[in-house]
Amino acid sequence: MGCRDVHAATVLSFLCGIASVAGLFAGTLLPNWRKLRLITFNRNEKNLTVYTGLWVKCARYDGSSDCLMYDPTWYSSVDQLDLHVLQFSLPLSILIAMGALLLCLIGMCNTAFRSSVPNIKLAKCLVNSAGCHLVAGLLFFMAGNVSLSPSIWVIFYNIHLNKKFEPVFTFDYAVYVTIDSAGGLFMTSLLLFIWYCACKSLPSPFWQPLYSHPPSMHTYSQPYSARSRLSAIEIDIPVVSHTT
Repeated sequence: MGCRDVHAATVLSFLCGIASVAGLFAGTLLPNWRKLRLITFNRNEKNLTVYTGLWVKCARYDGSSDCLMYDPTWYSSVDQLDLHVLQFSLPLSILIAMGALLLCLIGMCNTAFRSSVPNIKLAKCLVNSAGCHLVAGLLFFMAGNVSLSPSIWVIFYNIHLNKKFEPVFTFDYAVYVTIDSAGGLFMTSLLLFIWYCACKSLPSPFWQPLYSHPPSMHTYSQPYSARSRLSAIEIDIPVVSHTT
């Protein structure tokens, strides 16, 4: 594995992270989190389905693509606890994942454009490929947890609503989109952790840059001259000359 170069694992994790964030965006904006299906036994009327999202609500007749009733202010009057939690957790997950993408990009750029001579200033902080990818992996894992837990809760909350009222509630495909996106975030985190564990030098701490050989102090310091190395043990002996 090319640890000192931009590796396919880091590029694949970056692309997977972008796709996962795009999926979270779609799941956040889709008005298809919960369906309330109202069935009529009147042959002259059509069945009505109410689509509930995080921000809007739409009611449609069967076979129609137009909203009979469209409520753009639904976000301010959400009365379902699981959707209210998702209004907070999904944007938070997107922000965390975007921060992880930025760190991942910084790590790849630092790997691609870094100098061949190690910098001791970078060895003391997280601004290096190893540190950026490690922290990015942790952030991707955190973003996946923040988005996955409330998305799964929607499924169980539907069961609660069907028991409390009537079995007319079902969850829609926005739940699947968000759960798949959260899985993509976990996959991104796993790829970064695998890259880090395969490349990190065991003797060095996790915040150190990665090298093919164990770093030592002479790597970061300029060699001393022979005069300076012996100056600590040199003794000046005075020489007395006798004149006749």
